[in-house]
Amino acid sequence: MPPDEDVEQSAGRAGVTGAEASYICDSCGEEIVIPVDISEGDSQTLIEDCPVCCRANTIHLWMQDDGEIRSNVES
Repeated sequence: MPPDEDVEQSAGRAGVTGAEASYICDSCGEEIVIPVDISEGDSQTLIEDCPVCCRANTIHLWMQDDGEIRSNVES
């Protein structure tokens, strides 16, 4: 998918426990909140089925220096 069709958004903040990120499903438009295991590194790629429409989304996550989690989603 070309980069201009990807959706980039602020996803959340990393904490000691309970880190979460959110993304907008490219198929149905729902905002989905997902847990993030920050022990897996500063840059992660996940494939998640949307719990609303069941379409697969590839979610790229990266942690900013200030603790903010950013996301880029493609379906």
